Amino acid sequence: MSGSERRGRGADGQFDLFVPFVTDLPLRDQRETMERPFFSLAKTKRLKPIDYTSPNGEVWVKVLPHPDFGMATIWDADVLIWAASVLAEMKKRRLNEVPRTLHFQPYDLLRAIDRKTGGADYRLLREALARLQATVVKTNIRARGRRKERQFGWIEGWTDLVDETTGQSRGMTLTVSEWFHEGVLMDGGVLAIDPAYFGITGGRERWLYRVARKHAGGHDGEGFAVSLPTLFEKSGAEGDYRRFKFELRRIAERDALPEFHLLWEEPGQGEPSLRMTRRSALDLTHPAYEVPRRRGRGSPRKAAQERS
Repeated sequence: MSGSERRGRGADGQFDLFVPFVTDLPLRDQRETMERPFFSLAKTKRLKPIDYTSPNGEVWVKVLPHPDFGMATIWDADVLIWAASVLAEMKKRRLNEVPRTLHFQPYDLLRAIDRKTGGADYRLLREALARLQATVVKTNIRARGRRKERQFGWIEGWTDLVDETTGQSRGMTLTVSEWFHEGVLMDGGVLAIDPAYFGITGGRERWLYRVARKHAGGHDGEGFAVSLPTLFEKSGAEGDYRRFKFELRRIAERDALPEFHLLWEEPGQGEPSLRMTRRSALDLTHPAYEVPRRRGRGSPRKAAQERS
């Protein structure tokens, strides 16, 4: 069975559903999750809720962690990128019904998101699935008609069929939430991302890449500038604004994000801004210019290391 024809086993051990090996596919991220504070940016367990309202008061997001598992992190969200990529490909192939439940081999998922595949990595995957299920999200994004809000966990459930003799996984399933499923399948619901994203080690850097991809991805050489107070609110980061400002300035000075150039801008008065510009849209003489990279197979970790 070739890499692009792997199948996952359901709870009954039978082959149930075709799941493409996602490293053969363009990676996709769900657009609405890329700029709002939906995830913890720290690897330590977060128990403080996120409570965000947009400056115009029209959009709000509340994220409630589980007392035992904590809040889903931006690294856990790699699983959702994998799911969005698979679902978007199913939509592209014009399947009659794109399911919410995906059957897969954990080895394939881990490889697709550039993780190692040792025993500890399977354990970390299970912990990520637990947080994605246990974290409660409330938002008015896409709450139409009489519905003033939606409440969901990122995934509704997951299973792991374990061989009783070897203790190894024979296959897993996960069921994404209705809200996430709708968001992926709607027109314009996903954006392509660079595989090098998975090699970004810092939580704030990962979040900044997603913001840049959402806002600056379609802009020309002028890029897109966001004030630091606005970024702070959109990040949902723990800690105070002063610390956030210090860390983002260091990130801008390193300028190591894949695809996007970061420029710290100090106005004559008021707070600074961060300008994000696609590297390929910069002037050819700019030191941060890069020839557009083809998104596809390769080593995301290696690409990220080359930028650092």
